[in-house]
Amino acid sequence: MTIHGHLDPRTAHTDIDRRIFGGFVEHLGRHIYDGIHEPSHPSADADGFRQDVVQLVRELGVSTIRYPGGNFVSGYRWEDGVGPREQRPRRLDLAWHSTETNEVGLHEFAQWLDLVGSDLMLAVNLGTRGTLEALDLLEYANADADTAWTRQRAANGAASPFGVRMWCLGNEMDGPWQLGHRNADDYGKLAAQTAKAMRQLDPSIELVVCGSSGSGMPTFGSWERTVLEHTFDDVDFISCHSYYQERGGDAQEFLASGIDMSRFIESVVAVADAVAATKKSDKRIMISFDEWNVWYLFDENGDQDDKPAESGWPVAPRLLEDRYHALDAVVFGDLLITLLQHADRVRSASLAQLVNVIAPIMTEPGGPAWRQTTFFPFSITSRLAGDRVVRLPLVTSTFTSARFGEVPTVNAVATLDDDGASVFVVNRSVSDASTVRIDVSGLVRDLGRAPALVETHLLHEDDMYAANTLADPERVGTRPLEGAVLDDGVLQIPLPPVSWAAVRLA
Repeated sequence: MTIHGHLDPRTAHTDIDRRIFGGFVEHLGRHIYDGIHEPSHPSADADGFRQDVVQLVRELGVSTIRYPGGNFVSGYRWEDGVGPREQRPRRLDLAWHSTETNEVGLHEFAQWLDLVGSDLMLAVNLGTRGTLEALDLLEYANADADTAWTRQRAANGAASPFGVRMWCLGNEMDGPWQLGHRNADDYGKLAAQTAKAMRQLDPSIELVVCGSSGSGMPTFGSWERTVLEHTFDDVDFISCHSYYQERGGDAQEFLASGIDMSRFIESVVAVADAVAATKKSDKRIMISFDEWNVWYLFDENGDQDDKPAESGWPVAPRLLEDRYHALDAVVFGDLLITLLQHADRVRSASLAQLVNVIAPIMTEPGGPAWRQTTFFPFSITSRLAGDRVVRLPLVTSTFTSARFGEVPTVNAVATLDDDGASVFVVNRSVSDASTVRIDVSGLVRDLGRAPALVETHLLHEDDMYAANTLADPERVGTRPLEGAVLDDGVLQIPLPPVSWAAVRLA
């Protein structure tokens, strides 16, 4: 089957905010402890951070990392994580039924971010706390005046401000599972009050208000409208959260997940712009898609599996340690394509999460770290993506989805920069191979010379359930895309069923 497309550099395009390649680190399971921080590990530095993990996170290419939660933040007292470690309290974490030791807090995490080359995005607790505590954290983190909080920050080892730019006003406050859960009206009022106060302290910050924790929530849509009616003038972003998994062994339906994400984004944009219209404002609220991933949250009976197997309140239990296979990685790559296709409004996104917990990177205590299958689409896309994105319309076949109707079999997006273009493409069919032929002759006009095919990557396995494990950490990876050619202004990309590919022209 041959799919046709046309890459025209002069069509409408938008710049890419690199924060779209962000990540998410929560105090959950073995993410912090035995994940990024394991002082007894052979690779650990003087601060206890595993250097093998640092290298993999650098390779992954995450820009901004949201911290410290997640559900965790709604019961978190940030003050517990600063000051001498031996004086920090141990607390019960109600979100994940665990014990938090507070060995890693704001200062340590900021040090780790320096190692991996990422920026900090902080969430404040609007579940069990409120405006005053958010102001205290903002002053501690960002103020350069001489105050009690900044003196304490200096005494704790940071004389200069952390300079945190992005701040989340709580987490998933629409969810009944959330500590301090509120209805949209009550949360909107609190978020607006907190946003106004935080801007009085630091007008330079960007604020993210909580949208729905999923498009399937019964209050989805009405929640966004009510919250934005309260906060529109005071925030920059509204959040989207969405997770996907194969259900009932239906791989073809799973491969349509990008359609769900696209409709989710477009629905939130429509509500935000409707609120703008009622306020007679030309301001555009952007989207922070600050939780997205493949997550096998529900078992075959539809029950959630998100509590420790151990009794009591364990420290760093094995939680949410999904093993990802090749099929997951193809869907994951399609979700990345979808985010890029909406880069005009999705200006920030956070892969949830990074290490051990529904993560592209896994570790074994005292042992190795390795890449899961989902590592490859993210690391390659974040590295090859240019500075602006252009839609890549395709004339393609379709398949029928029970949820979404007719779904394009092939999905693609292109990014441009001064040296050339990158193309990212996915074949969603479980049975049919496709050959994608893209007219790229416009690049010759814009570059002044014919580009060359300089780099190709294919992620595909005949066994789409093949995975990387501790015993076989390199079972799945990417390989050069055999048969990819650029001839007479036409890029030809052969795609086997259930595959993701990336091509660089320069």
